[in-house]
Amino acid sequence: MQRSDILDKAKELVNGDRAKEYGDAYLNHKRIADLWSVVLEKEISVAQVYLCMMMVKASRLMNGKSLDQWIDIAGYASLGGENEE
Repeated sequence: MQRSDILDKAKELVNGDRAKEYGDAYLNHKRIADLWSVVLEKEISVAQVYLCMMMVKASRLMNGKSLDQWIDIAGYASLGGENEE
């Protein structure tokens, strides 16, 4: 798979039907941040959720090759970049 294909697939995932299943991406990750804040007893930001999710995917890659993990990392990177604005 070419890099443009990976980015296209990530784009398809973050802009596709996931909102129907999980709700708005930002609101979903804000909810995750709020829940993690309770569990960890410290304030967690949405940006930190995106970074942590990328690290989950990176950890999985350390166990072996997985194109899905790279696609998901690209997707989380796009959401994190959008959050910067």
